[in-house]
Amino acid sequence: MARSRAAYEYTEAEDKSMRLGFLLIAAGLLSLLGLGCCWLRPALQERGGGGSANCTVLAVRQLGERFACTFSCGAACRGTARYPCLQVLVRTSRSSAPALLHEDERQLRTNPKCSYIPPCARDDQENSENVTYKQKYWKEKVGSQPFTCYFNQHLRPDDVMLKRTHDETVLLHCFLWPVVTFLVGVLIVVLTICAKSLAVRAEAIKKKKH
Repeated sequence: MARSRAAYEYTEAEDKSMRLGFLLIAAGLLSLLGLGCCWLRPALQERGGGGSANCTVLAVRQLGERFACTFSCGAACRGTARYPCLQVLVRTSRSSAPALLHEDERQLRTNPKCSYIPPCARDDQENSENVTYKQKYWKEKVGSQPFTCYFNQHLRPDDVMLKRTHDETVLLHCFLWPVVTFLVGVLIVVLTICAKSLAVRAEAIKKKKH
């Protein structure tokens, strides 16, 4: 029995390999749990009840109201500027009621009143010029041409998005890499155990021959 136990004792390298495998298994499970609770579940809730549609521009306008944004001009240099509010009203193929277009879910959460938030510049005039350029783009280049937009009738029935922040690729990577980490850890543990078992059997067969 003592010889058997001694034979199955792991060397320092094998012990490190086992620890690495168990560490990867734990990291994969914790990552999957954390991402599922903090990121994946809200993303799926945002996508639930939503879909894509064809949108057509109804009106493009600037409101008199201006909103604040924060600019950065160096490590210790930050300030506040203002930009005008641009609204792009569209009609979707799913509903005849007008809806307010937004760049994505992130922009919608940041400023639900406007369709576009320009990169915040220090000069208010530069911010206004960026918004005016975007206004001309929607009026002149897009015009009445239909384009794909996204909606969620449960969360925001009166708003549509030009693109999704949480698309299928992001969701796939959110699930894929924790699973890969977990499987690599399992593989390391299994291979270490198998290698040790084969080494013990080879040593037993060698002793029998002698």
